[in-house]
Amino acid sequence: MDFELSEERRMIQDLAYKFALKEMAPLAKEYDRAEKYPREVWAKACEAGLVGATIPEEYGGPGYGFLEQALITEQLSRVDLGMCTVIMTAIFGSENIIFYGTEEQKKKYLPGLVEGRGVSAGAYTEPDAGTDVAGIRTKAVLDQGEWVINGTKMFITNGTVCDFMVVLCITDPEAEPRHARLSLILVEADRPGVTATKIYGKMGIRASDTAEIAFEEVRVPEGNLIGQRGRGFYQLMHFFDSTRTMVAAQGVGLAQGALDKTVKYCQERKTFGRPLIANQAVQFILAEMATKVELARNITYKAAWQVDQGRTDPALNAMAKYFAGETAVWVCDKAVQLHGGYGYVDEYDVQRFYRDAKILEIYEGAKEAEKMTIARRLG
Repeated sequence: MDFELSEERRMIQDLAYKFALKEMAPLAKEYDRAEKYPREVWAKACEAGLVGATIPEEYGGPGYGFLEQALITEQLSRVDLGMCTVIMTAIFGSENIIFYGTEEQKKKYLPGLVEGRGVSAGAYTEPDAGTDVAGIRTKAVLDQGEWVINGTKMFITNGTVCDFMVVLCITDPEAEPRHARLSLILVEADRPGVTATKIYGKMGIRASDTAEIAFEEVRVPEGNLIGQRGRGFYQLMHFFDSTRTMVAAQGVGLAQGALDKTVKYCQERKTFGRPLIANQAVQFILAEMATKVELARNITYKAAWQVDQGRTDPALNAMAKYFAGETAVWVCDKAVQLHGGYGYVDEYDVQRFYRDAKILEIYEGAKEAEKMTIARRLG
């Protein structure tokens, strides 16, 4: 068993972290406060080869695996989770095209994501259907060779900035079981009847765009179906089983960044005539933080590596996302505590890290849903 990263993977890590320090760190506070999408940072990330890590080479991507994607994600998250989300989810939803799309769909939609000519989105969640994916109400009906789509999606990443989205729809309302009623359909964002409304006032990841999307008599060609009709639920579960490793890596990176900042602060901050880090109680907290981060990192790397080996383990991926997300929240809580009053104001980054961390226990499957996935596979 070899835990050593290859030279190429270490270079990918180094590239991502240097990019984060140079291009993201100086702007993180500004975009968080303004709740503004950093399009220029995304464009630079495309130029640096950090966008579309898992897109195959024949469609313009680097053809990396999910482990390399996790390494990039971790390093960007060390600096700012909001901008990391902008960069790493710029291809969100397109994984369905990679996995199940036709050759024509792949050639048409994937290269632009890598080259900075487009952003994608995955429109799955609805106002009354989050964890219960099969409970969606958005419908798509075939009419003269076109899908006619009606419904509403909620909390859609990249909703107001995307060029196209992969939409989960009911196409066969009478099919049994109910999971066989759903299909994935590609919808261009500029289609008549598509209305995207940006959601403001989020607790964290404010640089990332989140929206409500309404579909009113939206018509797209029948050929925009992705994969098999009636297999959308199963395709989407495979999608999540793979991409959850990226969310887990966000947790690892965010926690590591919070730890980095806290160690530095404790070394510089003096109380009672000596550095704060000289206090054994503080040392114990830092030791616990470091241990949890390392445990989260190991399970995340293993989960991503297994996806790349064609041995995707839904339970392991759920463990990675659940544990890494919870670790990020816990580590950020300790980081703010050790910063004292300074940690409560936005001059210091740990308060932003703390706000950002909570989403990791919610999106792409709440941690309770991850525990359900784990429990179902025991015994």
